[in-house]
Amino acid sequence: MNIVNIMWAGGAPTVSVHKVHQQILSQAGPGAAISSWLLQGHGPCCSVGETREWQLSQRLLKGRHFWKLLQPWMRGRFHDALKQAGTEVVLLDGLGVSRLVLPVLRQLPHVRAAVVFHGKTRLHRGDISLLRSFQSSQVTLVAVSQTLANALEQDLGMPVQVLRSALEPASFRQRLLDRAAARQALGLPLDGGPVLGAVGRLVDSKGFDYLLDAFALARRQQPDLHLVILGDGNERSLLESRIQALDLGEAVTLQGHCNGLAHLYRAFDWVLIPSRSEGLGLVLQEAVMADVPVLCSDLSVFHEQLGDAGRYAPVGDIEAWGRAIIESVACDRGRVAQAQYQALAPEQVWQRFSQTSNALLRAS
Repeated sequence: MNIVNIMWAGGAPTVSVHKVHQQILSQAGPGAAISSWLLQGHGPCCSVGETREWQLSQRLLKGRHFWKLLQPWMRGRFHDALKQAGTEVVLLDGLGVSRLVLPVLRQLPHVRAAVVFHGKTRLHRGDISLLRSFQSSQVTLVAVSQTLANALEQDLGMPVQVLRSALEPASFRQRLLDRAAARQALGLPLDGGPVLGAVGRLVDSKGFDYLLDAFALARRQQPDLHLVILGDGNERSLLESRIQALDLGEAVTLQGHCNGLAHLYRAFDWVLIPSRSEGLGLVLQEAVMADVPVLCSDLSVFHEQLGDAGRYAPVGDIEAWGRAIIESVACDRGRVAQAQYQALAPEQVWQRFSQTSNALLRAS
């Protein structure tokens, strides 16, 4: 079976999306020939198979104004490349990639496609028409959580399969650094007050802006708190300014992107996830599998994974988050972590993910 995995971009900001596709592709089975295409950019991609970097410009991919005239030429290149590769299945990274590639498949009816939605997206009338124009035997729509699938089905008026993203727990836990080694890697002291972690791209949807205000409130009651934010993005300068304005320079570390990030969770006493929206939130899964309790936004997708074992605070509510931080660090974190691990049930989730991924690649 020849599979082409087509991603919008590579690089540090897209690591979590690539991680999901890599996990799906790992279930293709022996004998599958897998290659990945990056439409723009370069950098980390799926470690399965070969990678081709197309180096296409943002303007060409968006296809606005003059650049729209060049899209038939670009789709012709995709057509020839898919045909030359003997492609049987394409795995498509969300709506942007689908807009470009699905029209090509009209001329390649033997090629089956799985479109993986990683988060809520704005669907235009043309997008809905495009997705509805294909038979389910050729194109399967997939969402990484039940919450996201329900939202997409409501917008599209067509079935969306649930493939709740998961990580293989045994190998993930085996690669984790212990508390001392993880703190050393981050330059943190072994002793002192509670160290809180927040992980993700520095973008508005992750909610790190209001988290800083909530953290400042919490420190008024517990001055020995420390916050480490791992990740990078276009809001870095905004967050740096906010840290300075709140006089948190000694209490907050903006670590930036870290290679081997997934190995470092045990450096933290708690992981905070203040997202305004999420398709799934792999950070939640990684933290829980590392035996680190999480405090997260009161989002349906987090309730879907942790249920009553989760600790939640309202999205954007600075005072509520400040209180929740203080209450959380006062808890028995080992007991909370154990309850959250049992609720997440990583082994069972991984088994379902593996079975569904295998079926998707073979009959998508």
